Amino acid sequence: MVRDLPDRWAVFRASALGDVTLITGVLSWWHQSRDARFTVITRSSLSPILAGHPAVDEIIGITQAEINGHDWWRKSRSIVHDCTGMGLIDLHRSLRSLALTLRWEGPVRHYPKFGITRRLYNRMPLEFLERRLGALNVPQRYALALDSTPPPASELRPVIHLSQDEIARARQHLGHVGLTRPFVALHPFATHPDKAWPMGYWLSLIPLIERQGLDWVIVGKNPDHLQALDDPRNLTGRTSLRETCAILSQARALVTADSGPMHLATAVGTPVVALFGPTSKVWGFYPSGEHDTVLERALGCRPCSLHGSTRCRNGRECLTGIEPEEVALRLFTTLERSGG
Repeated sequence: MVRDLPDRWAVFRASALGDVTLITGVLSWWHQSRDARFTVITRSSLSPILAGHPAVDEIIGITQAEINGHDWWRKSRSIVHDCTGMGLIDLHRSLRSLALTLRWEGPVRHYPKFGITRRLYNRMPLEFLERRLGALNVPQRYALALDSTPPPASELRPVIHLSQDEIARARQHLGHVGLTRPFVALHPFATHPDKAWPMGYWLSLIPLIERQGLDWVIVGKNPDHLQALDDPRNLTGRTSLRETCAILSQARALVTADSGPMHLATAVGTPVVALFGPTSKVWGFYPSGEHDTVLERALGCRPCSLHGSTRCRNGRECLTGIEPEEVALRLFTTLERSGG
């Protein structure tokens, strides 16, 4: 342990859902290994992820308006004042976090973002670049902000702390929508459309799940999608972030694309079956739970972008080539292995 570092830190990670979820396990690790405590600076909409975290003393929420332009310069000054005496851990590495680091009066630590390496690999997928990127997942990279060597990935799994009341309300909600059997959660959405498994495939997967005596719910926040599926188990846009986490905690598994809810499920101990298309393990965002699993196709065009935003010219073969029957088989195998 480095003795001259403070035991109280402000941690900056403004977005996105998955990234903020992934810091939770790192904070737990530093709390256990260094007895450190934290004030977390993040978007207000994502602050519920950190509610109840035993290592987090305070959450400073920032709005979309506050994080833009001159407003952010003023807000950063206020944050620095409120965090006097703390060190700063920058887990975002952006122009916005630079505004904080330039003002900060205490020690400032960064993590290796591998930005140049990622971009080089995206253009030239050379083996030595793949080895470097694939050696560490994102939480391990975060941990290097304070640690000289990366902890095991299993020590850094995300964790969301739900109360018994939240779990009880989730069970009550599930009862109200008619779930009486064990169920699987489905998240058919992705921030970028080319990361999403085709909607027709999801609708074909549902009867395969039902034939195994399982029920299902759909979670997510895309209210413009799946309106044609008029079913009380379609909870799209109907649950808050914490309510979604509590529902995921009661599911036997989650089937999802590469998405933020993928990490939410891991953080509440629910096995994940993830479908990866334009993105890849080298970016560091694979699910990390003991029974989590990934379905993907070995194609020469993968990965085609850092976040799945590149428009595909090949008919999204990376995802359309994954059939519902294959997903169902992997799901049922995962349930058997996890005891779900």
